[in-house]
Amino acid sequence: MAMKIRLARGGSKKRPHYAIVATDSRMPRDGRFIEKLGTYNPLLPKDDERRVIMDVERVQYWISQGAQPTDRISRFLEAAGAVEKKERNNPKKAVPGKAATERAEAKAAKAAAAAEAPAEEGAE
Repeated sequence: MAMKIRLARGGSKKRPHYAIVATDSRMPRDGRFIEKLGTYNPLLPKDDERRVIMDVERVQYWISQGAQPTDRISRFLEAAGAVEKKERNNPKKAVPGKAATERAEAKAAKAAAAAEAPAEEGAE
């Protein structure tokens, strides 16, 4: 059985509240789970201690049993100091998109044309 430690969404529309659960990966996101391990409230400020409440001992137990934490859960565990930080690499994160590149090229061409125009008037 492929186990996951993941978030199960609760709360009403536009007011999310998540449960941190250990579940079979084949179950639906908000469906049946084996054990509730904590809660996550993204509406609270980042420095609030109630934002992430997690039973780290039980999470460690499930990881020792072969459960795979999702990326968000592994970040919570890194913040709690229960797991060493992983090196993440996203080299395309800082590269501008297609539209932004086109805008930058158009702006550069316009600036070059404006720089040439006064130089031509002064030469005559």
